[in-house]
Amino acid sequence: MKKISTLILVALFTFSCAGNKEQAQWDEATVVGYYGEKINHENIISVEDMMNQLNENDSIMVKVEGEITATCAMKGCWMNLVLPSGEEMRVTFKDYAFFVPKEGMEGNRAIIEGKVKRSMTDVATLKHYAEDAGKSVEEIAAITDDKNELAFEASGVVILNTEEKSL
Repeated sequence: MKKISTLILVALFTFSCAGNKEQAQWDEATVVGYYGEKINHENIISVEDMMNQLNENDSIMVKVEGEITATCAMKGCWMNLVLPSGEEMRVTFKDYAFFVPKEGMEGNRAIIEGKVKRSMTDVATLKHYAEDAGKSVEEIAAITDDKNELAFEASGVVILNTEEKSL
């Protein structure tokens, strides 16, 4: 009887350790897709933490989690994440090497890794983005000023279903 109890305890310990190893990756049932370079589950910060770090630097390398508000309806060549202020941060993909789904990603969570920096986006580029997003002719015509904003160039992206809890 003592040997059986010991065997059960060893088995439980082994499975609990294996479970911890599996927790280091995303539950595949919640992953919509992986795009670009493979990124891991470590050192992910919130958009709020990223903003705090940007208060001290013009650009930083980070791995951040945020909510997707839009993707490029033409190619999937960019997406927007919501910032704490309610504004959006444009995310483009390094070397135009990969794309994300063109529709249905709004409200999902994304883990993105790469470089974020403050930049000035000119009117022509803003109009191009608005056109890609399917904005009306009137909305596009209303864009008349350059915009100081955050630009994130991602080397890798993991999109998680909205049912996934924040990390």
